[in-house]
Amino acid sequence: MKRILAAVLATVLATGAPAVARAAETRQDPITVASLDSNTAKTGWLQVLSQGGSKQKVKRGDISQSPVARELVAISGTAAPGTIIIDNSERRLYHVVGRGIAVKYAVSVGRKGFLWTGTNTVSRKAEWPTWVPPEDMRVREAKKGKVLPASMEGGIDNPLGARAMYLGSTIYRIHGTNQPLSIGKAMSSGCIRMANEDVEHLYANVEIGATVVVRD
Repeated sequence: MKRILAAVLATVLATGAPAVARAAETRQDPITVASLDSNTAKTGWLQVLSQGGSKQKVKRGDISQSPVARELVAISGTAAPGTIIIDNSERRLYHVVGRGIAVKYAVSVGRKGFLWTGTNTVSRKAEWPTWVPPEDMRVREAKKGKVLPASMEGGIDNPLGARAMYLGSTIYRIHGTNQPLSIGKAMSSGCIRMANEDVEHLYANVEIGATVVVRD
């Protein structure tokens, strides 16, 4: 049994939603559904699926690895599969992949004065995106003595990291980062940062038009 569950976990965390949905519909073992407002409790097969997911703290030289491992968790609510829910206070992103099942990622959210909430959709996706800092950001950073470029081509040193998912017509994105140690903290200018390995995983499983809910 443990070998079967381990195989399911490997498939889910490598490829995403389809395997989760099938597993959730075919297994009958009880699971405890937890609220997004608190730490998720896991029992039965879900607990087994989440075992062994912890990671050592990220090394400063590794800009792809997250200091917090993603997890397969049970969630409450009626969000449809494909929905992305970002919890600012918890600093976590939930990608709903089945009925009451989501993949949870650690993220960095907006720092004080830059937090926001609302509902939007993924309007565009880009691999190794070009970074174009907003003018107000360039002015703000210039006052601190830091000169930002008008634009910066995608690459390993780009602040947007490996992937970006743009939210509607806003300036906000869910994107990778070249500062993985910011994950789990409130350090961005409003965008949702993810470690490169996690944003690549999410990007592969999110479709344009997906609903994104950002909540306190």
